[in-house]
Amino acid sequence: MTTAAVPGAPLRALVVDDEVLARSRMRTLLGDCAEPAVVVEAEAANAVQAMDALRRQAFDVVLLDIHMPGADGLTLVQSMRSLDHLPAIIFVTAHAEHAVQAFELEAVDYLTKPVRLERLKVALQKVERFVQSRRGLEAKTDSLEYLVIQDRNRTERVPLHQVVYFKAELKYITVRTQERSYILDGSLNELEEKYGDSFVRIHRNALVARRAIRALEKHFDPDEGEGWAVCLHGVDGPLAVSRRQLATVRELIAG
Repeated sequence: MTTAAVPGAPLRALVVDDEVLARSRMRTLLGDCAEPAVVVEAEAANAVQAMDALRRQAFDVVLLDIHMPGADGLTLVQSMRSLDHLPAIIFVTAHAEHAVQAFELEAVDYLTKPVRLERLKVALQKVERFVQSRRGLEAKTDSLEYLVIQDRNRTERVPLHQVVYFKAELKYITVRTQERSYILDGSLNELEEKYGDSFVRIHRNALVARRAIRALEKHFDPDEGEGWAVCLHGVDGPLAVSRRQLATVRELIAG
């Protein structure tokens, strides 16, 4: 697969529509755009052809019809989540009733046919900002550590700085960020050895991000009785602190 676009280069576009005339008109409209400039690098008449093109090379934007034979455009976008390089999505359709669902899929814009040139330019400017923002984020996260997590039928990278805590649960580890929880295979001992500079052991079953500890408070646990717990930034509910680790946590908060 080719790499991401060079800064200042034209946006690389994939046009997906089952109608030949619709693809031809879109190619013409894109050719009339200068700020930003766009190069149509491929076309597809259905979801299968589109996925083949997306696996072969990276695009900055996909201009995508919704109603197509076979898998529709909304289903295609869900399949695209498996790609290493996820392009910006602009839905282009004669039907306005799918707009809410399209934006739930994080589309950059939603255009109704017939597409006006000025409206297309506005959408492409949004794509340009999306590409520039992602380029900056990639440059920032390239230097960061991350966890590789198998989540159902997908593999996801979770930046380590987003993790609030690790907690051992039976045969797996819960990885908790502010947004959601993940399941990770491994052991707390391995994680502590690898990430001990950023995380502190507060209990035999929990490692907590040092930066996330907000307070230490009295706490009653049904299994362990009265004790102490930490409150964490970004998540609800305290985590119990063992007597053995209490002094370490107190020193961390005081320091």
